[in-house]
Amino acid sequence: MGKEAVLYKVEGNKIRCLACARRCLIGEGQVGFCGVRSVYNGKLYLDVYGKVAAAHVDPIEKKPLVHFYPGSKVFSFSTFGCNWMCMYCQNFDISQRRRAEGTEVTPEELVEMAIAYDAEGMTYTYNEPAIFAEFAHDTGVIARKKGLFNTMVTNGYWTPELVDYVKDFLDAATVDFKGNGEPKFMRRYTGASGPEPIIETIKGLKDEGIHVEITDLIIPQIGDSLEAAKKLLKQLYDILGPDVPIHFLRFHPDYKLDYLPWTPVKTLEEHYKVAKEMGFNYVYIGNVPGHPYENTYCPNCGRMVIRREGFRILEWNLTEDMRCKYCGYKLPIVGKLSKHAFEDRFESVYI
Repeated sequence: MGKEAVLYKVEGNKIRCLACARRCLIGEGQVGFCGVRSVYNGKLYLDVYGKVAAAHVDPIEKKPLVHFYPGSKVFSFSTFGCNWMCMYCQNFDISQRRRAEGTEVTPEELVEMAIAYDAEGMTYTYNEPAIFAEFAHDTGVIARKKGLFNTMVTNGYWTPELVDYVKDFLDAATVDFKGNGEPKFMRRYTGASGPEPIIETIKGLKDEGIHVEITDLIIPQIGDSLEAAKKLLKQLYDILGPDVPIHFLRFHPDYKLDYLPWTPVKTLEEHYKVAKEMGFNYVYIGNVPGHPYENTYCPNCGRMVIRREGFRILEWNLTEDMRCKYCGYKLPIVGKLSKHAFEDRFESVYI
């Protein structure tokens, strides 16, 4: 059964789960859409509490977070299950397995492992962290006490109750849109109702002072509309302003959409151009190693201040307080350059 959940309320003889925007109403002996939150004896349980499906040490740029403790190492882990059913998921063997399985590990042990690997933070990722929020919360609170930061990679399909719950430990989040957040695309290819709950989550995270970066997976033929991108970007600009990092990610064929081609680089560049024209200062193209739009450029003088290739930092032209070395402009980057920045930061974790 795992452990009793926190994010739920009783409605008659059923339980209303409050972990994500689906707000599943679950009867006795039943399980929610995610496959890992179930009702037993009138209580909701997180069946994957203390069960890890995958763990790895990653560069923080893989999340991608490029304006938050750049160059750092993060201890990443997941459970099984998801609140979406994305037809292109690269982690489908984890996310679409709706079972309470995994290696048993306590929150305390996870933090100890992160410290042993000299990681600077924890990342809750690979599957949607909303569905294992209580496990992430208990781990994150301990991690913060030990001096580690906490980040999430999420679809943002949350509830206000979850935003309030994670503020105890969460420092940063990558919120992943798919196909420019176009409602028809989301309903058909992710099983989600639309982008509205994600927009509300972003507002909530900003209000709590949690650092946010946005990714948008651009899927050719079915999710690459520039008009949809403009609509989404306008909403994001109004909430987060011009300095939020925007990442347009290249799709690669996977799972049930393995018949589609890779996203043409030109399509990504067109999205980049639209975002820049709308006034965003920090726009990136992801999954195209070596592309000049992987780099960070000073909005004031236009010089390159961080040069990257994939998840590696190759050149750093900022002062300790994140000012451009050429003109002195201060960039909105949280934290400091990690001592691990120029190392190979991929490590396998055996648990």
